[in-house]
Amino acid sequence: MEIALLLSKEHSTLPRAEVDAVMDCEGVKYHLKMEQEGLLILDIPHKNPEDLGRVIERLSYTHEVFQILLQVDENDLLTEAEKYPWDEIVSSSYAVRVKKMDKKSKLNTSKLEWDLGGIIKSRVSDQVRVNLENPSTFLRVVLKDGQAIAGNQIGKISKKHFFNLKPHKRPFFYPGSMSPKLARCMVNLTRIKKGQALLDPFCGTGGILLEAGMVGARVIGTDIDYKMVNGTKKNLEHCGISNYQVFQEDARKMELPHKVDAIVTDPPYGISASTRGEKSHDLYHQAMESLQGLIKENGLLCLATPHYLDLDEILAGTKFKIIEQHHIRMHKSLTRVISLLSLV
Repeated sequence: MEIALLLSKEHSTLPRAEVDAVMDCEGVKYHLKMEQEGLLILDIPHKNPEDLGRVIERLSYTHEVFQILLQVDENDLLTEAEKYPWDEIVSSSYAVRVKKMDKKSKLNTSKLEWDLGGIIKSRVSDQVRVNLENPSTFLRVVLKDGQAIAGNQIGKISKKHFFNLKPHKRPFFYPGSMSPKLARCMVNLTRIKKGQALLDPFCGTGGILLEAGMVGARVIGTDIDYKMVNGTKKNLEHCGISNYQVFQEDARKMELPHKVDAIVTDPPYGISASTRGEKSHDLYHQAMESLQGLIKENGLLCLATPHYLDLDEILAGTKFKIIEQHHIRMHKSLTRVISLLSLV
């Protein structure tokens, strides 16, 4: 089965990296057929689209996923659509939506939707109706580089979740909190599986723990500030996350009864109350020395840092090595670096 993923264009490398990580941790093998800006086509051994449900519900930097039915020159789309057995795909209500992914196509999307809808109508039962609001079958057509890729949507990533969980919409808010979308992506990069333990040693308001809990991880959070500890608990309870442990602790001196499967964290930057006056470089280095003893041998750590900190210096003397990095320009004076680390 070939599937297409419409990726977010918010970042150049994170969407693909997240797909790779989620496919890996959910045990879905695949062969890369095409990769272009905003579009990924994969060949997977699964024949049942429902097998991808767990993958789709985890992704944050993907907009939608569809099973490819036709891939042709865009000028041949209607001719090929005339030959396709639509009655095998559409058995109830349906909708057709066309999306241009570049400016090369001269086709009129509204007319193409109408023409395709008519072809499908002529090939299916008289009981089948068009339903643009809530169709049983949603047919997506993508126009890109002169090609038309048509398919049956098997999943759409909900924007509502990430909107409703923006930091300022939670019971406890503190400025500088990470966006839910990036927090989910960082959790996914560690390949954490349902039921495994994930630690955030600088949990702040709990945004990372919320996203980890929602993909089924057992979450453990600590913060040196007791106000943050209480706030994180409020936010977790508000979102229905019950499998958690959150307590006050200094990440540089932390001890746990058992090692965790993954660590995801966004430590505080600069000198502030949240760092107890500690310089970021020293805080990070001491924390990394402590955290290397808390993670399992095959576990991964995903870390957010400002660009001006030298991560190689921070990791010096520890067993951590950098296996991938992604740079996110926040504004003119700050780029956030997302680093995935493993133990040597």
